[in-house]
Amino acid sequence: MWRVALNLTRNTCQIKLSTPATVLRLLHSQASCCRLLSVDVTRTEQRYMSSQAKRACTESMTVKKIGTHNGSFHCDEVLACFFLRQLPEYKDADIIRTRDPTRLSECDIVVDVGGEFDPKRRRYDHHQRTFSETFHSLCPEKPWVTKLSSAGLVYLHFGRQLLAQLTQLKEEDRQLEVLFDKLYENFVEEVDAVDNGISQCDGEARYSVSTTLSARVGHLNPAWNSKSQDTEEGFRKALKMVGEEFLDRLEFYQSSWLPAREVVEEAIKERHQVDPSGEVVVFSQGGCPWKEHLFTLEKELQVETPIKFILYPDQNGQWRVQCVPAGLNTFQNRLSLLEEWRGVRDEALSELSGIKDCIFVHASGFIGGNKKQEGALEMARRTLQAAAQSPANGSS
Repeated sequence: MWRVALNLTRNTCQIKLSTPATVLRLLHSQASCCRLLSVDVTRTEQRYMSSQAKRACTESMTVKKIGTHNGSFHCDEVLACFFLRQLPEYKDADIIRTRDPTRLSECDIVVDVGGEFDPKRRRYDHHQRTFSETFHSLCPEKPWVTKLSSAGLVYLHFGRQLLAQLTQLKEEDRQLEVLFDKLYENFVEEVDAVDNGISQCDGEARYSVSTTLSARVGHLNPAWNSKSQDTEEGFRKALKMVGEEFLDRLEFYQSSWLPAREVVEEAIKERHQVDPSGEVVVFSQGGCPWKEHLFTLEKELQVETPIKFILYPDQNGQWRVQCVPAGLNTFQNRLSLLEEWRGVRDEALSELSGIKDCIFVHASGFIGGNKKQEGALEMARRTLQAAAQSPANGSS
């Protein structure tokens, strides 16, 4: 990149241009329309700016350098660079895109290039033949066994610091650790898997998915037959895109998903106050996404007797009793509402069940309604009692 400072009879301006030939054409055009008093032409390096204002440079200030490969770019190194740019240490860093070993050796940190994984030297490549690290292999307490890309490597080593910076939570905060796990499992792991060519399922897929984050980053590379094969502009667009998407997911998990987890955890801890069996949980507010949290927290809190029913108010102030499914992705219930109630409504259901103010039970038995909380709770209790007397009347 070239910077041209023109001192003209009509005005003074600075213009950035890409090639020396463009500089010469500019000088010729200006000379033809006005008097050119002086010109100062200097070459500048291409650098990528963070979203934050850059500090004023001084001679004593050394700008950090993040190294990654040039040419076609991929989601993993773009995301790795974005992660690093959110840290105070690298927020003003230049991103040096090169495969030149000499230039890479001058970088403070290198991702996705260089053939070296050495956290002590801040080298995070995963392409070497001997590399097979996963989150689990580097952090045995974590379950994920997908081979890491540069995104996963940077997230593993800097993710807690990154989230502390973005959320203002302390690194030792339990909520931050929950977010750390969730964002790897639901964001970064996908990038790791795609970059390493790991299929989501065995066998041939029934249909193709072309809208993943990795695919959208790939689409920003120049077409094979494009006259320009310059990848710099596309890399900048990709850096902005992956950053916005990660921050969007972080905002959701921190402001919506995490509060829901707290609601579910508190309800589970208070379940014996609802019913001595501990198999019924009550939420004071409806709409809380509870299923994923309930399965996770049952394990974390070592709940011995699985929870069978969830009670919550609907938008009309009436109450629902919903069965807990046998698993996160199944329609089978741990215990369905009584079969003879299914598909029956209102007074007929109240008369059949002996419970006042009944509204309905779904034909499949997975949910029912009552005008009052006490009535919904009684529907759950009657079903539990019937199951205890006849174990065969269990899940369906």
